[in-house]
Amino acid sequence: MTKPSGRSLKAAGVLLCAVCAAFGTGAASIERPLKRPSLSAARQARNFRVEGPVRRRPGAAYAPDRVLVRFRPGVDETYADGLLRSYGFPAVRRIPGIGVYSVKTAAGISVTETLAMLRRNGDVELARPDHRARLADVPDDAYFAGYQYALRNTGGILAITPYLQYQTTAGADIKATTAWDAVKGDAETVIAILDTGVDMTHPDLAGKIVSGGHDFANDDDDATDDHWHGTHVAGIAAAGTNNSTGIAGVAWNCRILPVKVTDQTGSGWYSWIIDGIVWAADHGADVINLSLGDLVDDPFLKDACRYAHDKGIIVVASAGNDGTEGVFYPAAYDEYVLAVAASDFNDTLAAFSSYGPEVDVAAPGVWILGPAPQWYVGTGALPYLFASGTSMAAPHVAGLAALIRSAKPDLTADDIMKIIRYTADDINHATAPGRDDHAGYGRINMAKALAPYIID
Repeated sequence: MTKPSGRSLKAAGVLLCAVCAAFGTGAASIERPLKRPSLSAARQARNFRVEGPVRRRPGAAYAPDRVLVRFRPGVDETYADGLLRSYGFPAVRRIPGIGVYSVKTAAGISVTETLAMLRRNGDVELARPDHRARLADVPDDAYFAGYQYALRNTGGILAITPYLQYQTTAGADIKATTAWDAVKGDAETVIAILDTGVDMTHPDLAGKIVSGGHDFANDDDDATDDHWHGTHVAGIAAAGTNNSTGIAGVAWNCRILPVKVTDQTGSGWYSWIIDGIVWAADHGADVINLSLGDLVDDPFLKDACRYAHDKGIIVVASAGNDGTEGVFYPAAYDEYVLAVAASDFNDTLAAFSSYGPEVDVAAPGVWILGPAPQWYVGTGALPYLFASGTSMAAPHVAGLAALIRSAKPDLTADDIMKIIRYTADDINHATAPGRDDHAGYGRINMAKALAPYIID
C-alpha cells in the first residue's frame, strides 16, 4: 500500500541516484510503469518508461523552517535544551550520539535570521541550515540466469525490450557465484537501507526484514516504501536467494533494516539522513547503504558517518549521477564511507557516474533488475523493474561488505573497506592504470575479496 507522507516538503529534492524503466504492452506513462504479466511478455513490449534523475541545480536548497545546532563542549544537555526553547522555537529534537539539535524556527523568523541569532550565542559551536540531499553457489531464482548479469555474466544479449538490447561481455560481473561457494552470509548480519523505505511484504524481501525500522520523514516506526527506490536497493543487497522466486541478492542470508529518510516524492533533508545514520548505528546495523546524496558538504552529516564508522559499521554510498567531477556527500567522506561509481555489462564506466578522488570502487549500475512494490508496478504485473544509477551500484558493495563481516566479524570497518578496495578489478587499466578518479580501485570482485576468509 502507498504510505502517505505527512511531512512531505516539495521544495526539497533528494536525488535517488537511479534511472528507472518498467515495461508493458500499452503506451508509455510518466506516472507509473506499464503493466506486464511476465518478463518474457515484457520482451515483446513496444514501449518502456525511463524516469530521469533530478539534475543538479545551481545553489544549495535548505529547509525553510529548520536549522541544525551544536553547542560547545561542556555545555550541559539540559541547559542547551532550555536555552533553545527560550528562543521560542516550537520544536527541538536532539539527535543522539553526535550532540546535534534539529530546531524548528519560530513563526515569522527566517532561517538566515535564526542562524545569525544562534551564532551570536557564545555557547553555540556551530549552527547550520538543514540542506537537502538528492536521490543516488548458483541460485535457482527465476530471473537470475537471464537478467542478473551483475552477479554472473556469461556473455550474450541482455534484452530489455525488442528495441533495447545489449551485447554483454562474459566476465564483466562481480564474481558472485564463485564467492557464494565460500560465504553466503549470516542472518545476524544486518544491512540498513537508508532510502525511501522498503516494501516489507514483497515476496523476495518479506523473510529478510529485521523490523519495521523507522521513518524519519513521517516520524513513526513504519518504514514502508511509498516510492519504489528503497525496495529496489534493498533487493540488490539482500533479496531472498535460492528460493525459486524473483532475483538473487548479493548477501544471501543477511537481513535488512529499513530506515526511511525521504518522503513519497523522494525528497528529504540532511537532518533526516543524519538521524537515520545514527539510529541505524544504534539499532544493530553492520552495514549502512546510502543510495542518495548531494554536493553540499555538511559537518553534521560527516559526524554521523564518523559515528557509525567508529562503531565498526561499514558505510557505503553512491557517488552520484551527474556525470561530472564532484562526488556526492556523504560518499565523499573518504575516511568513513566507501564511494561507489557505476559500471555496465561490458565493464565500462557509466557515462552518468560522477567522479572524483573520493571514488573507491565501481559496481554494476546499468539496467539492474530488482524488486518493486506491487502497488507501484500495478495489479497483474510482476513486482520487479530495471533501473540504472549509482544507486544500484552501491548496494552491490553493501552486500559484499555484509558477507565479509559475516565471514570475519572481528575485522574492523577499515579492514573491510581496504579488502573491498584492494581486491577490485582495474577495469579501465588500458586508459587509467591503477587507482583513478572514475573507477577508484576498480569494479568489485567478490571472489577475490572473500577467498582468504572461507569458513571451514
